Amino acid sequence: MVREIINWLKMQTVCILMHRSLQIFILTTITRLFMRLSEYTDYTLRVLMYCASQPERMVTIAELADHHQVSKNHLMKIVNDLARQGILETTRGRGGGLRLLKPAGEIRVGDVVRASETDFRLVECFDNTTNICSLTPTCRLKHVVSDALLAYFRVLDAVTLADIRPAEPAAPMPRAGRSMPITLTATPK
Repeated sequence: MVREIINWLKMQTVCILMHRSLQIFILTTITRLFMRLSEYTDYTLRVLMYCASQPERMVTIAELADHHQVSKNHLMKIVNDLARQGILETTRGRGGGLRLLKPAGEIRVGDVVRASETDFRLVECFDNTTNICSLTPTCRLKHVVSDALLAYFRVLDAVTLADIRPAEPAAPMPRAGRSMPITLTATPK
């Protein structure tokens, strides 16, 4: 009888360990598959980081397009959305451009991501109106995924543009099929 209880306890311990390993596997998989920023959000953050690195002047759409190798039309949509949200100030015409409306230290990355991403339903059961999963009444995955999403935003909310802005914008990326100019400097012998 004692031996059976010990064997049962060992099995329970293995099940608990396997359960924890399964949770870690699920969280890792979810993060890789679902917690990926859209291209729109990626470019939104690039625009803001560039502007944060140039606080003393207006930045142009053409400059951003050339620097990030993104179409001007795509950037116009992003800039208009950011202006509507009160993050960017835009000025039209000669000498115009855009710049941050608030200090970079007041703009949280989590807020930017929430405003630019369209869907955080990482699994079907996050939306009660479309959920048809038969596991919903007993599934524990929803809570694991929900906790992962909360942790994701906890990290992003702790970071501002001031924390991630480059000291200086990097040199523009060369366009496909274009060669990058090289400057050679002679050193005295």
